[in-house]
Amino acid sequence: MREFDEYKRLGEPEKKEKSENWSVAVGLQQTDGLTTSKYLIKTAKENIDGKITIYEVKERLNDHYKAKPLKKEDDRTEEADKVSARIAEILSERTFKFSPAEYITIHKRLFTGIYRHAGKIRDYNISKAEWVLNGETVLYASADSIKATLDYDFSQEKEHSYKGSSKEEFAKHIAKFVSGIWQIHAFGEGNTRTTAVFAIKYLRALGFDATNDMFTENSWYFRNALVRANYNDHKKGISSSTEYLDHFFGNLLLNEKNVLKNRDMLVSACSGAAGDTANYTVKHGDTVKRQNDTVNDTVKWQDYGENDTVKPNVDTVFSLIKNTPNITAAKLAERTGRGIATVKREIRRLKECGAIERIGSDKAGRWKILKDVQ
Repeated sequence: MREFDEYKRLGEPEKKEKSENWSVAVGLQQTDGLTTSKYLIKTAKENIDGKITIYEVKERLNDHYKAKPLKKEDDRTEEADKVSARIAEILSERTFKFSPAEYITIHKRLFTGIYRHAGKIRDYNISKAEWVLNGETVLYASADSIKATLDYDFSQEKEHSYKGSSKEEFAKHIAKFVSGIWQIHAFGEGNTRTTAVFAIKYLRALGFDATNDMFTENSWYFRNALVRANYNDHKKGISSSTEYLDHFFGNLLLNEKNVLKNRDMLVSACSGAAGDTANYTVKHGDTVKRQNDTVNDTVKWQDYGENDTVKPNVDTVFSLIKNTPNITAAKLAERTGRGIATVKREIRRLKECGAIERIGSDKAGRWKILKDVQ
């Protein structure tokens, strides 16, 4: 977070370390589309300056949100603030044990008082509509196999020897391990933040700093890379790929300069290709479904730079064309919030893959759906 850059520049070891932990803590909220408050940033700076302890930060946050009026149902700022403080606290501690119990404890510490299932292995199956998969879901571990699968992955990693491995081999192996425990999705919510915190603690235990700006500025990329590393649809020619996760860990651990763009991971609805020509959004949000209940796990969309922008759209170009056959390109741009050039590029792609056809003129004609791509 740029708010803490001043402390990194000053070079005072204790303040620098605290600022890096806070930067990661705040940055990781991106994985669930959350944003922290100005109050949290102000309070965090007081902690970095040594004016208050991390315990006092948490107490102030509790008092602050008790005094606030009733929040909107979709306002998760309190969650972002409190979880950020807890991540900063965990990262500041010189304790760690490589075990499933530690992983579960981190979840409990992060989300107690926020999720009713904090620190509890889920006992129901879930699916999550993923933006990067055009609304499809990764296949997560079934509820009845979570504990055994988690134990197996940890035991395999424990037995693995890094002796003689190059740094590149180390980075790839760590990426694979992290990808594996994330895919289990042991908890109803908060899996990515828990996995990231555990991974950072583990990497530090292995002698790596893991506090550069990767988790601070590329947390949303990290999540999407985990999704792409665990998704297959061979009917559409889509295979899981650790390429994007390898790029992330290459930058994190090896100081590589891989370009990290979320749009590069987008899976096209018409084929197994990924790239910047696919501009889909999730059809029904990103929810975790359990039995007769729905637990809110909405991902809010972020901007990632001038040439890598993802905007929040309720509708996709295709869904609007399907539901409103006489809609124009200009109206599509207005409804989706995208530029006219982007919309026209998407229309061209839908035509090329045989999904739509234009009957008549651009102004007075209508769209014909040739096949459903959603």
